[in-house]
Amino acid sequence: MNIQNYQQLLVWQKAMDLVVACYKASEEFPQSELYGLTSQLRRAAVSIPANIAEGRHRQHIREFIQHLSIAYGSLAELETHIYLAERLGFILSPIAQSLLQQTSEIGKMLNGLKKSLHARSINEPLPSKT
Repeated sequence: MNIQNYQQLLVWQKAMDLVVACYKASEEFPQSELYGLTSQLRRAAVSIPANIAEGRHRQHIREFIQHLSIAYGSLAELETHIYLAERLGFILSPIAQSLLQQTSEIGKMLNGLKKSLHARSINEPLPSKT
């Protein structure tokens, strides 16, 4: 793996796209949900690329793997918020399905990256960041 910074990670880039899509999808949520589901959905979405970035800049691979696991947990939380928003009629089914397709792709990418990192020595330091 010759990744110098987190911005080069395709999974981080796709997670950032998902954040933007979630913000746009939640713009039309009822005002009464601003501090409820809107906020929770957005925070879960933001947590995904944020944890990828933070993990990449940790000193050891095992720390990176831990942050990828946290990102994966936030991904599952986000999926739950999307399903709930769809059930409540806050977002249309095609939009929900599009978001869920993105979460599925990102989940696969996170799992692949974790497996790749596991294959390396668990205590090996990450390459220097630039």
